[in-house]
Amino acid sequence: MDRRTRIGIIGTGGIARAHARSYAQIPDAQIVAVCDVVAGRAAAFAAEQGLDARAFDDPGGLLAEDLDAVSVCTPNVAHHSATVAALRAGKHVLVEKPLAVTYAHAREMVDVARSTGRILSVGFQSRYDQNINLAKQVVASGGMGDLYYVDMGGGRQRGLAGGTFLRRELAGGGAILDIGCYSIDTAMYIIGHPRPVSVSAATADHFIRNRAYIADAAADVEDFGAAFIRFEGGLTMVFKICWAMHADSLGPCLFLGARGGLRLDVTGGLGDDTIVGMTYFQDVVGAPTRTALPVRRPGSRGSFERKVAEFVRAVREGGPAPIPAAEILPSMAILDGIYRSAAEGREVDVRDPVPQA
Repeated sequence: MDRRTRIGIIGTGGIARAHARSYAQIPDAQIVAVCDVVAGRAAAFAAEQGLDARAFDDPGGLLAEDLDAVSVCTPNVAHHSATVAALRAGKHVLVEKPLAVTYAHAREMVDVARSTGRILSVGFQSRYDQNINLAKQVVASGGMGDLYYVDMGGGRQRGLAGGTFLRRELAGGGAILDIGCYSIDTAMYIIGHPRPVSVSAATADHFIRNRAYIADAAADVEDFGAAFIRFEGGLTMVFKICWAMHADSLGPCLFLGARGGLRLDVTGGLGDDTIVGMTYFQDVVGAPTRTALPVRRPGSRGSFERKVAEFVRAVREGGPAPIPAAEILPSMAILDGIYRSAAEGREVDVRDPVPQA
């Protein structure tokens, strides 16, 4: 590609600012169009960011422009419609996390990307965190033996979201879709994306319903979630996440194998720049030992900036999606299963009858 990559941004809320700043650091990229369904917001965003870009109040107008790619930065429930429309208009797409709010929508987005031959990359910048990649290397090395249990800790003592994040009609869910999706994707990335079989889950909204913490009486999402997940091959996972609690942690993240174990001490949840300690456990000459692994500081280019830069590089070079949506389908099956199980009060089957490869 000889010319600069022409970028559009759909949705101009808070996360769009991070996308705009990241694209501004890439000499080969140029934001030429922005869109928001709230009248006037796109134009205000372009002015605020100093962009020489056309502003639209509907995605159709933006997608009619001569664009190479778009960032989808809408509220969660619009990820599906905006992404599918962009792919069918011939644009490559970087969609913010979560991929979608249901597995069915995620599956359709992946299928449309395949049929159109367009890149569909998902905004999980935690894939570029050095500490997470070190954890992945430890697990992949085989030294831990057969992995049989994963426990995802973390959680916030106080970190309640606001605005559109509190409305199910816009966000699709609460803490689970907001920060829990990072924990699930990161854990799945570390252990190699095994196929989930079933999920048993529960959610709670005690803080959301308490007007001392949330003034918005229309808030209707969960602030806590926990789940037990079974995988093919016998692996099990415990998931837990919260926006708020009367404690400072839900515990460390654990990866247990037949010959070794890995503990990740995290702040908030398992994601980029949240690991504050790593310990490897194994027997040496029959004696239990522990080894502290080095926790690396973020580089000069943060994980968020890198995910945008890698997306642009893939668009320009015709490469595969840096964070492929198809790879995230098992994680979406888990997220979908968590909400279904919590609503139905029982364990639910999350196996996909359609092959994912």
